[in-house]
Parts: sequence; structure tokens; C-alpha cells
Amino acid sequence: MSDDERMDMGGDDGDYGEYDPDEVNYEPDEAANGENGDGPDGEIDETMIVESNAPAEGEKQRIGKAAVANEVRVTTPYMTKYERARVLGTRALQISMNAPVLVPVEGETDPLEIALKELAAKKIPLVIRRYLPDNSFEDWKVEELILQE
Repeated sequence: MSDDERMDMGGDDGDYGEYDPDEVNYEPDEAANGENGDGPDGEIDETMIVESNAPAEGEKQRIGKAAVANEVRVTTPYMTKYERARVLGTRALQISMNAPVLVPVEGETDPLEIALKELAAKKIPLVIRRYLPDNSFEDWKVEELILQE
């Protein structure tokens, strides 16, 4: 079948229009974030959450935020090897995309090594979200978790 025949059968004509930079609706946030991913009012910034054991898309039937209060956490304060790998990978990707580094680098250029230094110093501004069987979750800051080595 030739290209002309495909076009006659209702194929894509390739006309996508032109890019107009005036059509982009970019509105930067008015308020700057505080330390460690906290917003200006002390709330957790949703963009800095790394989800651990997240339920499948079909199982997410939570209404609102069913977070467990920090005083009544039921999971252990230890960071699992899976959470560690996810946090290091996420932070290394951020560093490779020119995110500010929070520890002295001392000539280090590898983003993963820099992320390891930040983790050892507990300076990574991420929150680990642990989902529980009842579809509620707990949020733990990386600085709160105990590292196993």
C-alpha cells in the first residue's frame, strides 16, 4: 500500500498547527517553599513526596487525605532498602537536572554520589509516603527515618 492510499483511507494528514508561545499558560507559584519541602504555612509540598508501596490505580479510592497523625504512626521508623533506592534515584535525578545541592560537594560531579552524601547528612528534602492496607497513608520525612547500613 502506498502512502497516497493510506492518506485516502482517512490517515493522519500531519497538520498539527504551529507553536505559539503566547498560548502557554505558565503561572509561577506566588509563595516560596520553606525548608525540607514544607510550604510557607507548614504543609507538605505534594511535589516532594516519594510514594512507597503505592496501591494500584484501581485501588485508589481515598476521599480527601486520610493521613495518619504523626503521633500515632504504625510503621517502623526504619528506611527500607526499596525506599532508600527510590529516594537516592529521585534525588540524583533532581541533582542532574541542576537542583540546588544541600551539602558541600568537594569536587564531586556524580549526582548519585552527591545524593549519597545528602542522605548520610539527612539533608534530602523529600517525604516518603507509606500506604497502609486500609488505603490511608503515613508521611515520613527522610530526616526522620533511621538509616540501615
